[in-house]
Amino acid sequence: MFRQMLRSKIHRATVTEACLDYEGSLTIDEDLMEAAGILPYEAIVCSNLNNGERFMTYAVAGTRGAGEIILNGPTARKGAVRDQIIIFCYEYYSEEEITRHAPKIVRVNEKNRIVPGKTKH
Repeated sequence: MFRQMLRSKIHRATVTEACLDYEGSLTIDEDLMEAAGILPYEAIVCSNLNNGERFMTYAVAGTRGAGEIILNGPTARKGAVRDQIIIFCYEYYSEEEITRHAPKIVRVNEKNRIVPGKTKH
């Protein structure tokens, strides 16, 4: 049996832009994607701390080091610039894998820079 568990999350990222005229997705600074182990076009779930919206979309790599968190397409209606969101990525694990599993938590500051010493494995 496999269970779906949290693999990683980016905690309290700040939305930097909302672009309604786009196909859809969430643009994430490539440094943050790499730290969280999220691949381009991978499914993600987002939760907006400011308005309670929760939505599923996919990740698109943004400019490395720019701190971009951009709501694209319909997701642009799920939040506003300066809202804080949590980005979750899930994976299926076997019962044996679960006993060794610990999610990767990437904490960021208000400029979407990784807070040193705050990333947990």
